[in-house]
Amino acid sequence: MTEKLKLIKELLENKKGEDIVVLDVSEFTNIADYFVIATANSSVHAKALADYLTQELKKHGIEPDHIEGLENAHWILIDYLDTIVHIFQKEWREYYDLEWLYGGARRVEV
Repeated sequence: MTEKLKLIKELLENKKGEDIVVLDVSEFTNIADYFVIATANSSVHAKALADYLTQELKKHGIEPDHIEGLENAHWILIDYLDTIVHIFQKEWREYYDLEWLYGGARRVEV
């Protein structure tokens, strides 16, 4: 799992994703084991991050179960079943504040 998380973080960093955080949410929800949260500068940047991430992970045989939020790109959710990637524009990340909501979750260093 650490290799997958490391790859996701590296790919987001490659396209200038900001403030990337990995949370182990396995004790708090049954929807995933990990959340990867990143900030984008704009809707165009958010879509570019999502497109790049999904294309590059497909090269490694990792396909998303589903993707939500591409239309307006305020908050794009890419569901890899055990890992959910959240790409937010800054104001939306602050509003939904997943880090606070899952404040008890362990931050994973990858």
